[in-house]
Amino acid sequence: MKRIDIVYDGTLYSVGGAEYDELKSRIAAAHDEGRSTWLRVDHGEGRARSAEILIAPGIPISLVAINTDAD
Repeated sequence: MKRIDIVYDGTLYSVGGAEYDELKSRIAAAHDEGRSTWLRVDHGEGRARSAEILIAPGIPISLVAINTDAD
């Protein structure tokens, strides 16, 4: 399983089962087009809760690819 950690406004969120390059392109497109979009993410440890974060120009966001596949 793949997971992408997202640091947004100093808070850690994650997205499971997503492709890193696809998510990165989606975020970049929103920035390039000057539009905002909501991104559904997980928040919390253990039993994560669903949350949505606003992706928009001027809002800093960091992506960290986490490979949880067993080698």
